Amino acid sequence: MAEGFFPLEARGLGVTLGGHAAIADAQLAIDGSKRVVVLGANGAGKSVLLRLLHGLIAPTTGAILWAGAAARPREQAMVFQRPVMLRRGAAANVEYALHVNDVRGEEARRRAAEAIQRVGLAHVAERQARVLSGGEQQRLALARAWALRPRIIFLDEPTSSLDPAAANEVERIVGEIHAAGTAIVMTTHNLGFARRMADEVVFLHQGRIAEQTPAETFFHSPRSAEAAQFLKGELPWNGSPRTSPG
Repeated sequence: MAEGFFPLEARGLGVTLGGHAAIADAQLAIDGSKRVVVLGANGAGKSVLLRLLHGLIAPTTGAILWAGAAARPREQAMVFQRPVMLRRGAAANVEYALHVNDVRGEEARRRAAEAIQRVGLAHVAERQARVLSGGEQQRLALARAWALRPRIIFLDEPTSSLDPAAANEVERIVGEIHAAGTAIVMTTHNLGFARRMADEVVFLHQGRIAEQTPAETFFHSPRSAEAAQFLKGELPWNGSPRTSPG
């Protein structure tokens, strides 16, 4: 646990989007030591919760606290389901993210090259990022986030549009990032991914956190009826209108 950074807490967190309560009265605490998977059906509010925690959306009610303080720290990054690639080479995409965060010159080049190497893209470092495959782009997005050396990375459905081989590579990289000391919070509706990757599960149902529990407990004896239905494949998609997916 990083002193002065964790726990990350949500207290009575809620947000209204398009006149609809996308997240309501969310209570959770993340200590930074576990890989946390936010799980739920499509439309449950997973992506919205992640954006709230990262600071991309301002809450309507409640508060987000970092080690008891309301100030949002800079040492965090987010990887989106469909990462945006700039019109430049792969390595230059990573360097740009570093420049925006006040890392420049030789240090930026060194950190970009190291991150590109770690995700297995050194052979395409100079290739235009927008012509890379979907799996390569997702790995590049992970490199871009990892190069910032954040204490926490939020990942929104990181493997949802990838083939099995590309998804396996992303899972491997996420595991390495966590093993290197970075906290991981990620969303998915994929039970296989959650079983492989989660140390702890936050289960969302219709914008509310139904439970937060160790992964082993969740998959063997869920505490909420909604989670039990979801695990059996009996929980229907929540079709309530949202301005943001997930």
